[in-house]
Amino acid sequence: MAAHFLPKKIADCHFHTKNDGPRRPDREIPMGRKKTKSKGLDPADILKLFRSTRKPLHRGEILRALKGDRVDKHTLGDTLDALIDQGKVIRLRGGAFGLVEHLKLVTGRLEIQRSGVGFVIPDDQRRTDVFVNPAQFGDGWHGDRVAVALLPGREGRRAEGRVVRVIERGQTRFSARVSRHLQPGHVLCHPTDTRQPFALLVETDPSEVLEIGDILVAEPGEQLERGLWQARLVDRLGDERDVDVQEALVKMGNDVPTDFPPTVLREADNLPEAPSEDDFRDRRDLRELPFVTIDGAKARDFDDAIHVEEKKSGFLLRVAIADVSHYVRPGSRLDREARARGNSYYFPRSVEPMLPERLSNGLCSLNPDVPRLVMVAEIPFDRKGNYGACEFYPAVIRSAARLTYAQVNRAVLLRDADERANLAAHMDHLERAERLARILSEVRRERGSLDFDLPEPEILFNLNGETVDIRPKPRHFGHQIIEEFMIAANEAVARFLTERGFPCMYRIHPDPDPDKLESLFSMLSRTDLAEHVPSGVSAKDLQGLLAAAEGTDLEYLVSRLMLRSMMQATYTPEHQGHFGLASACYCHFTSPIRRYADLVVHRSLKLAILGDTAGAGAGSGLTGLGQLGRELSELERKAMNAEREILKRISILFLQEREGEVFTGVVNGLADFGFWVELSGVMAEGLVRLSTLADDYYGYLPERQEIVGERTGRRFRLGQTVRVRIGDVSMSRLEINLDLLDAGDGRKVVAPSRQDRVRPDRARPDRSRQDRSRSDGQGQGRARSRRSPRSAEDAPSPSKVRQGGKKPGTARGEDEGGRTTGRARRSGPRRKRG
Repeated sequence: MAAHFLPKKIADCHFHTKNDGPRRPDREIPMGRKKTKSKGLDPADILKLFRSTRKPLHRGEILRALKGDRVDKHTLGDTLDALIDQGKVIRLRGGAFGLVEHLKLVTGRLEIQRSGVGFVIPDDQRRTDVFVNPAQFGDGWHGDRVAVALLPGREGRRAEGRVVRVIERGQTRFSARVSRHLQPGHVLCHPTDTRQPFALLVETDPSEVLEIGDILVAEPGEQLERGLWQARLVDRLGDERDVDVQEALVKMGNDVPTDFPPTVLREADNLPEAPSEDDFRDRRDLRELPFVTIDGAKARDFDDAIHVEEKKSGFLLRVAIADVSHYVRPGSRLDREARARGNSYYFPRSVEPMLPERLSNGLCSLNPDVPRLVMVAEIPFDRKGNYGACEFYPAVIRSAARLTYAQVNRAVLLRDADERANLAAHMDHLERAERLARILSEVRRERGSLDFDLPEPEILFNLNGETVDIRPKPRHFGHQIIEEFMIAANEAVARFLTERGFPCMYRIHPDPDPDKLESLFSMLSRTDLAEHVPSGVSAKDLQGLLAAAEGTDLEYLVSRLMLRSMMQATYTPEHQGHFGLASACYCHFTSPIRRYADLVVHRSLKLAILGDTAGAGAGSGLTGLGQLGRELSELERKAMNAEREILKRISILFLQEREGEVFTGVVNGLADFGFWVELSGVMAEGLVRLSTLADDYYGYLPERQEIVGERTGRRFRLGQTVRVRIGDVSMSRLEINLDLLDAGDGRKVVAPSRQDRVRPDRARPDRSRQDRSRSDGQGQGRARSRRSPRSAEDAPSPSKVRQGGKKPGTARGEDEGGRTTGRARRSGPRRKRG
């Protein structure tokens, strides 16, 4: 072990980033010299020079060839850095620069799977992903921006490559688990993110007591040997069994922003504590209307309030949304920070908001009995739910009540006498709202809006912060009242901006993956549902298939496979519609406190109705919105991944204390090495590996979505009920392994005892990116393709996915943005709704 303490220089571990050294423009111009103006060398001319010379070039050669002047010499470094960022040029050892396309290199982001294999996601989106064997990672870490050399291979096979250069580190600090004590003052650690393929030798204070399993924050320094890096201790988070520690390491591993910069907080502190009379000028005064907010019991920010008026012809719905754009101006520090965050990040025990608390919980939150500035969408509906001419305007309101979903459920749906008496002042209003919401829900169903019903987990903690249960969150029509109104407002704003030709950040949901749907239809054509297999693939067609499968043995299989065919919703200025909601025109307008996309839509709306060019900002053009949409979609996926990971980690903490216990569950995923089981009564899942089944040899038939025994003919399929025992539960590997006890077919399965159980082999690498996170046996959920992602969030999910019959009020879709209608496991940033 002594050799580990001897640093050695390794030339190959050098990498260049755009931050190496001082920026040339920062150099001072000597006194007495006249500063000349120059636009700098054109990047297109530089690329043209590289292509014509067909060799790497130094800075001086570029300047001479393009006849650059003294100022060009100072700006050339930034121009080359920009070309490096775009993946067009790479810096070579020795200081020369080369054209990536001539070097037979591909630049992109290295993604390492938990199985150990990697993929480089090219900067050039026209290229396919490049598979990288673990032996070819070089000095690359998961998340790094790298240059990969393509390896020769047979025609038609996926491109394969090796990492030859790290261009930019994705992370410079890591949360790491103490694995072993070495000599005093040194501990061996491994990153808590199992996708990081290296170890850290961390120097510590010899007097500090560290336990095996403690979580540290470490900053890697020099490479000691292959797979081992020297590291500096930055912080100690604590015991890995602490949920707060798990949240902290998930935030760090997913680069979730935490503390606001002091300049941003100062700008927020300079805002008033409450709106003034000057702020009310040119706004409609609606303070006398009894608007109400309806949220979860634990919510702290309220960005939407509703008022429903009944008329002879039908209803008049007013949706009031916090006017965040009044306070957060384009280009301000608050705006830049909000854009960088993209959305709020929600964890079981904490929230990292998009805006400082002074705005999110105070000035912009529609708290009861205080005046608040809002943007109002006023939408008339007839008795059949058809909308009329809508109106949009800035206003001031005073919320009359802060209500919860549980209160609405008890008073309106369950007609509890005590709750009705408690809400007597609002009962007429709430019952009008329910009637309108049911009409709108039926309209959506008629047009083909897909209604799935996936349970959303609710994690319960005791006073010590320990997890005591993970169960399905209660779901009823009280939730859907608000969600129907938010969908209606989102559609109304999108229609208004589109019809008048103003820029809009649309929320789009592309058509499903045709290959996956074709596979599902082909499989169903051999079943009792053959006559219900649709000839088309519209939302209405798929809705009919879901309805036909309801109550049959194939219901679970149809709903899950249809859900997996859905793409992920994204933000874009291109008008494409929302498949899951069967909506021709949709955007996110109703949550500007927690989503930057909604703030952008507010600015576009003000531009359209008020001519507020200052409020619209420089990014209101289509070009600016296109890039912004890509950024926000990526940030949403980051929040989604962080949410999935913390749920997985809390599930492992919870089940570690229950090893050996027996559960009934339902098969919810299949692979060629095993199947996943969702445990009944506990919102957690684990993996049954085929290598633990000793009664037969089993094979996976993907075209039939079954695992079949060669000798016994025993079958495992989606939706099948099984009995399992909690086996090996490992936080370090993020694994929950199950032992099968009963396959539900009347034949018992002899599972290995806990003493005989050995650590399961890892799954063999799967070079296909589709479902590859499942291929490592981690049960982290299926990976989404970068070019064609899909999500339960915007594929409003199938009814009755869980056992136990249909729950009341389970119509689902995506509501005002990211929060799906219905009890779905969320796949994006969500509201703090209980």
